Amino acid sequence: MKFRFITVLLLVASLLVSGCTENSSNEGNGTQPAEKIVIGTKLFQESYITAEMVSLLLEEQGYETEVKKNLGGTLVNYEALKKGDIQSYTEYTGTIYSQILKKPPLEEWDPAVIYEESEQGMLESDGVVIAARLGFEDAYAIAVNREWAESRNVSTISELEPYASEMSIGTDPEFATREDGLPQIARIYRFSFKNYNSMAPGIMYEAIKNDEVDAISAYTTDTRNDVYGLKVLEDDKDALPPYDAVILVTETFSQENPGAMEAIAQLNGRIDQDTMRRLNGEYDVEGREARDIARDFLKEEGLISA
Repeated sequence: MKFRFITVLLLVASLLVSGCTENSSNEGNGTQPAEKIVIGTKLFQESYITAEMVSLLLEEQGYETEVKKNLGGTLVNYEALKKGDIQSYTEYTGTIYSQILKKPPLEEWDPAVIYEESEQGMLESDGVVIAARLGFEDAYAIAVNREWAESRNVSTISELEPYASEMSIGTDPEFATREDGLPQIARIYRFSFKNYNSMAPGIMYEAIKNDEVDAISAYTTDTRNDVYGLKVLEDDKDALPPYDAVILVTETFSQENPGAMEAIAQLNGRIDQDTMRRLNGEYDVEGREARDIARDFLKEEGLISA
């Protein structure tokens, strides 16, 4: 009996030492979060694809992740980030500047200034930081049917003025009312459309394809601009700010998860506008899954092994 008791004590001691060693190892390398990392997305393909890139890069380093597809618009994702309901999502500097930080328009838009103001403002106001600057801009634009534009010699937003009062425009859920959207177009160009219809981005593109609206608030990286025969009009008065794509996390997350930050930072400058347009096309035109598109891109770049 005494021998058995000593054996049990030795076994318990061995397990405790093993457990302590394992815990110390996990705490020391700073690569394992306490819980899975949740990544939010907006309501369109580019957000899905970049979220899956972040997810796959983190999983390559041993993290457990979850992508919450179609979580919502800008403020839904940003509030979820601040509350800790998600740990990351893709945002755009022009949106951060105007919608999140509520800063006034500049007389002349400068991408570097917008980036710096956005980075500093989020950190000071909300403890949010930029984990990666992806390398491309996805700007808002006004697009119309190409044949319509060519028949009227319209290539700029200014040249819409004689027609706008009889035109309906389809917009994503935010552009019609946000300060850097239609209200900004009205202020700078001094005209308004006859009416607007707010809808999901996919439905918006289908609406102009089917002649249900006359114009849309297009995205400059969207392949459907070409596929659907649209003319993206030049913003000749620079009404719309720059929209550089960035990955956001909280400062607390960045401090507690240096390994995750290193993984996400691999996307810095990795995606140019042509590349993002091509990836979006694989989703919209070829019907591929966002995760498969993200995986193939990361493998091509040598960032993941499987």
